[in-house]
Amino acid sequence: MPSNRPPLLPLLLAAAVIVVDQATKALVVAFVPPGVIGWKAFGDFFWLIHASNLAGAFSVGADASFPLRWPLFGVRILLVIAVLVIYFRSRSLDSLTRWALLGIVGGGLGNAIDLAARREGVVDFMSVKFYGIFGLERWPTFNVADATVVVCVILLAVSLIASDARRKS
Repeated sequence: MPSNRPPLLPLLLAAAVIVVDQATKALVVAFVPPGVIGWKAFGDFFWLIHASNLAGAFSVGADASFPLRWPLFGVRILLVIAVLVIYFRSRSLDSLTRWALLGIVGGGLGNAIDLAARREGVVDFMSVKFYGIFGLERWPTFNVADATVVVCVILLAVSLIASDARRKS
């Protein structure tokens, strides 16, 4: 008899994202001074740089004042809770949707941990050249949690579009 409970295996993805995100941030904090490019690859395309911010993903609002930390932390936690409620209450989500949702949870918690535990805020460390697209010479600096959230939001969109197409046919 099939279980009516959502699978717990995607929780491992959330946990893995948190562990990898926090480990990479700890390495950057330990070995790269703030504001310093610690390593370059492919000419000027990729930089490993120690940056931090108290605001949103990809350093959006990096110059924001310290009091923004706690409202942003609260918003992140509320979003993570909302996604978990959807995950555990919905019986109709397909596998890709479930994995994407828990990837988003892992990324959200990875950055929330930084906001709660690090005075400097979220540690960002990957910077890529953007060649002037959208007026940006470099894409805003990001981390593993940010990248995971973006990839999983794209997977979630693909999954929902495919689900909708299956329902219509």
